[in-house]
Amino acid sequence: MFEEGQHFAPIVDKGDGSLAVELGEGHPGLQDPVYRERRDHLATTAAAWQPGQPCPRVEYTDDEHDVWRVVSENLQAKHRIYACQEFLEGKQALGLPLDHVPQLEDLSAALEPLTGFAYRPAAGLVPLRDFYGVLADHQFWATQYVRHHSVPLYTPEPDVLHEVVGHGNTLAHPRFTALYEAAGAAARRVESDAALEFISKVFWFTLEFGILREVDGLKAYGAGILSSPGEIEEFRGMTIRPLDLVAMGTTSYDITHYQEVLYAAESFNHVEDVVGGFWSSCDDDTIIALAAA
Repeated sequence: MFEEGQHFAPIVDKGDGSLAVELGEGHPGLQDPVYRERRDHLATTAAAWQPGQPCPRVEYTDDEHDVWRVVSENLQAKHRIYACQEFLEGKQALGLPLDHVPQLEDLSAALEPLTGFAYRPAAGLVPLRDFYGVLADHQFWATQYVRHHSVPLYTPEPDVLHEVVGHGNTLAHPRFTALYEAAGAAARRVESDAALEFISKVFWFTLEFGILREVDGLKAYGAGILSSPGEIEEFRGMTIRPLDLVAMGTTSYDITHYQEVLYAAESFNHVEDVVGGFWSSCDDDTIIALAAA
């Protein structure tokens, strides 16, 4: 889970070797003790993982599989209408199931011949430098919990549906993973926290909430939109601005609501040229200059 997503559900150490997920006010699972216990268990299991080990396998419940099915089936037609071509190609190559939550380790095996990417299990907060940095090693941190069953079509924080339906399909396409790798290399290259934050905000407004133009209209390529049955229908009605590195890198956002301002590229080539080019060459000095522009 990227660092911003942790603001709504911070992870705390209980002092006995286990973790607790402190759900924020308004979280749909806040008053559900079974759900909260489940979240704590999955966080504790993920925190025990070490690099080189396989991702822990989760015995998902029937309710969790039902949430996965409801969301996945709801997104089928919407992806055909609203997703960019590269996302659809990645989705076809990966072939995610519609009826059950897949295991991160199995997805890593499926991604290996496609792009070489693999998942790492995240308990919750992953510091920005680590979250983005491992992208350069073809690694992606992911949560394993499923959103609360009472609101299957929306989540205020990145769950396994976001990590897999949103990011997994992009991790299956080499044009996308070239961008992920460039972002990871940039995160490792810069030294200041301010520069790292600028990089992370560009990531947010592109690989999380990016949109672009195709011949038949605006399409989404950001995982946050493409994993949200509600937001994918609303993004065309948001404030749409041209792709702009300075604006994206300096604009604040709220993870718990639909994004009201989006930045549209003219094509996927445009994303690669502007955003990929920035991540491939940026350093602290260039980011300072951009932020001051």
